[in-house]
Amino acid sequence: MVCKALWQSRLWYGIITGRIRPAGKTTFEAADFPERPRKQKQKGGADMSVADTIFINMCRDVIENGTSTEGEKVRPVWEDGTPAYTIKKFGVVNRYDLRKEFPALTLRKTALKSAMDEILWIWQKKSNNIHDLNSHIWDSWADETGSIGKAYGYQMQVKHEYKEGMMDQVDRLLYDLKHNPYSRRIMTNIYVHQDLHEMNLYPCAYSMTFNVTKEPGKDKLTLNAILNQRSQDILAANNWNVCQYSILLMMFAQVCDMEAGELVHVISDCHIYDRHIPVIKELISRTPYPAPSVRLNPEIKNFYDFTVDDLIVENYQTWPQIKNIPIAI
Repeated sequence: MVCKALWQSRLWYGIITGRIRPAGKTTFEAADFPERPRKQKQKGGADMSVADTIFINMCRDVIENGTSTEGEKVRPVWEDGTPAYTIKKFGVVNRYDLRKEFPALTLRKTALKSAMDEILWIWQKKSNNIHDLNSHIWDSWADETGSIGKAYGYQMQVKHEYKEGMMDQVDRLLYDLKHNPYSRRIMTNIYVHQDLHEMNLYPCAYSMTFNVTKEPGKDKLTLNAILNQRSQDILAANNWNVCQYSILLMMFAQVCDMEAGELVHVISDCHIYDRHIPVIKELISRTPYPAPSVRLNPEIKNFYDFTVDDLIVENYQTWPQIKNIPIAI
């Protein structure tokens, strides 16, 4: 159930249902929310995208069962200075099996090559400067030199001392996957408390833990990963993050001669902003298409050789993109 304050707010009622609640009405009606979606099938009975089903169920769960921050002291604001309130759920966990399909939404298009470009900016270039990035998604958090401070890529290029020598987190990860694949210590972390005061934005997706399994009947080892995220703006970033870290998992698996397995996405504060709810309602009313085919150029054997041109996307059918989505900053 949505928190009492949310149920009694005429403003939020209008945002969620698209109607103004009559004075004195203090509860929602069943008709205010469509039936919870079942797994969609295309003509002929084939399953639609699992990622779409996960997204639809997650959004409905947040709207129907989340709690509101309306009226509370919150950090984010809209560009006009208005506080950006949310409906949120704590501890959302979604699982994506990359052996079955690539988890790109078809409810709207995710710019897969741009998502890969950002992940290469952080993990391969290890950069904290937006001039090394081929998009403008970080412009609001950059200073006059283009730096976002000691965040994201900056932390990836810091070298640490190990028994085997000085390595940064990415090189240590690659070393362990190749030399100690069954280690339970293969992880990265960029939420470094001593540097937080010099970060223009604290990391949202801050930690990855990798785990290798030997599946029965398989010649190759399977590489799985957990992505830990302290906070996520569902509309702006959910599928973007899911896709880019799936691509990252695929890249690491390929250069280590493994198969990409499961990506488990753990979100501490999973939220929808107040001004995003009408857009979310439109998205989850759409019928999903089948998942696209996404693979990497098999010729690449070194992680540092990947470019966005090595991402091969086929049969990606989507609904139209929703433009001019406001972003809380």
